[in-house]
Amino acid sequence: MRDIVFTRGGWIPSVISEDGELRLMLAAGADANHEPRTFTFPVEEAHLAVIRRDLPGHLLLWSAVLPLCDAAGTAGRLDENAAVALLDPVLLSPPADVDALFRRIRWDMSRLVAHGADIDLLERGRVCAAMRSATGTPDEKRAQEHHADRRRAERGVVLGPLDAAILRYTGQYIHGATVPGRRPGAVDAALLPEVTKVIATAERACAGTRIGLDPRRGNRVVDKRDWDRVAATVDSAVRRAHPGLVDDAVRTVSFLMCSETADRSRNAPVEDEAEAADDRAGFGGGVSRTTLSFTDDKGAEKRWRRNGRRGASAEFWRFVADHSAADNEVFTIEDEERGSGIGVRGRAWAGHGATPCPSAR
Repeated sequence: MRDIVFTRGGWIPSVISEDGELRLMLAAGADANHEPRTFTFPVEEAHLAVIRRDLPGHLLLWSAVLPLCDAAGTAGRLDENAAVALLDPVLLSPPADVDALFRRIRWDMSRLVAHGADIDLLERGRVCAAMRSATGTPDEKRAQEHHADRRRAERGVVLGPLDAAILRYTGQYIHGATVPGRRPGAVDAALLPEVTKVIATAERACAGTRIGLDPRRGNRVVDKRDWDRVAATVDSAVRRAHPGLVDDAVRTVSFLMCSETADRSRNAPVEDEAEAADDRAGFGGGVSRTTLSFTDDKGAEKRWRRNGRRGASAEFWRFVADHSAADNEVFTIEDEERGSGIGVRGRAWAGHGATPCPSAR
């Protein structure tokens, strides 16, 4: 029989009564099926009394026990003796002794940061003083940002106010792999004008550029050379105009511009994209563009006529995207009126040159 004796809600450990014995119960880690694991270990009435009245002590105990739960892994048992050995030193000792204990043991800082502990005091080893600002309601974003800052510090990166504001604007402060966007509401109003100046610099640098698709990888994957070209252009312009920005801030602006440029190119009207693609691929001028025949190594064929909505290049690269495979990498374009043609082999793709195909001459 299990009854809850005291709880603060959420993920904070609760005190339960199980078969007449007081135990602290907490969820931590996950099992082999990715379900949360629950651990318990015995506590005494004196410990329960402190837990009831002292939120900071309750949170510190949680922080100290979590590494023991991590050590249990997906199927191991909690080391109850080690957990019980933490009760008196954390809950019944004077602050100086608690601080000394936390300098010797492993503990989970993120839980304390999420619950409002003073980060500077935590990092200086003054955990009891740090917990004076603790609250019972967690702020997970605060903990995530602190974790991201620690990862940057390991790389030797320290963000200035403008750097941090730019990363918040693009939504990449916590996760650098997140697709960037524009989030002006996430930026302090005093810094927003400076952020918009940086973004404006990047916009001017990439105005009129395009990032096409790579037909080798289907109809949604962008062309890496186009992407790298736009990124390099934006990177150079932003560094020149705003030399004080750290690499992380410059990269997130380049990522934002490339993502938006790729979206504009992908959503451009068919006629506009077709004309630009034909110019890049060399379909203008010297080719009649009346009737072209596209074929692959597997015998597939498609005809293009000038009166269609899509340009020759757009139709050809759609044909390539639909048929390209590891064993199907040679595609031929034949101009029936002129009796000539070219073949594209391997990595010779539109915009980067084409390899002549002798059989198509």
